[in-house]
Amino acid sequence: MTLVLGLLAAVVWGSSDFVAGLTSRRTPAGVVLGWSLAVAAVLTSVAVLSAGPLPPGRWWLWGSLSGVVGTLGLCALYAGLSAGRMGVVAPIAACGVVVPVVVGLLGGDPVGALVVIGLLCAVVGIVLASGPELRTGPKGERAGLPVLLALLAALGLGASLVLVERGSHSSVLHTLWSLKVVGALVVLLGALAVRRVGAPPRATLPGILLVGVADLGANVLYALAATRGPLSVVSVLASLYPVATVALATLVLHERLRPVQGIGVVLALLGVVLLAAG
Repeated sequence: MTLVLGLLAAVVWGSSDFVAGLTSRRTPAGVVLGWSLAVAAVLTSVAVLSAGPLPPGRWWLWGSLSGVVGTLGLCALYAGLSAGRMGVVAPIAACGVVVPVVVGLLGGDPVGALVVIGLLCAVVGIVLASGPELRTGPKGERAGLPVLLALLAALGLGASLVLVERGSHSSVLHTLWSLKVVGALVVLLGALAVRRVGAPPRATLPGILLVGVADLGANVLYALAATRGPLSVVSVLASLYPVATVALATLVLHERLRPVQGIGVVLALLGVVLLAAG
């Protein structure tokens, strides 16, 4: 059951990212992110109300901080997926797992062989996958921006993982709740600042709803898997989520990567798996 739940979490997460990137090609990434977070905030609020009294601890602090940096990371990810090749952007963004690894090493965690090899694979993979994208895009235009957005997404999402882990010691549900609520507020404040508050185009509503529900559903699947089996195994399985994004981009959008990029994507994904295992 752990294997099934972990793989389902990866598939749902990767599919959610694909739909988010696709929807962001028709409406701004901030709009997609804001409304999908609003959906998730409502759903988690219902769960929190059903759970009873609020638990003690600083879950609210860690969840709120994660809501800020994680939302910025997701916005960069969705923008990158909409602007560049999803098959390149998604694996680079997934390398955000390097952030909690580095934090752990700075905190005194032992350095194992898997961590060292994983870091090397991730770095080399990013360089190989993004190299051609820095020169020309899918239609010949300069495409350095998607790579930059993917790197920013990796940094933001990786930092969010660290903060969620801190808050989860008090309560997983309430940490995710504060993350989603604060994330929605961050996007709302940003929209107010640029005076672009409004409902998204009707044609994009199904995609936005799907993103909000799928992202939250993947979190639930991951949590269920983590309670039924070893966290090390679940983390490795969940880290495979870019495979779903790359596969959908290939099947639906007919994306084609250069051979060197294909090698880079494989190395980046291998690095993510090794880091999660280490």
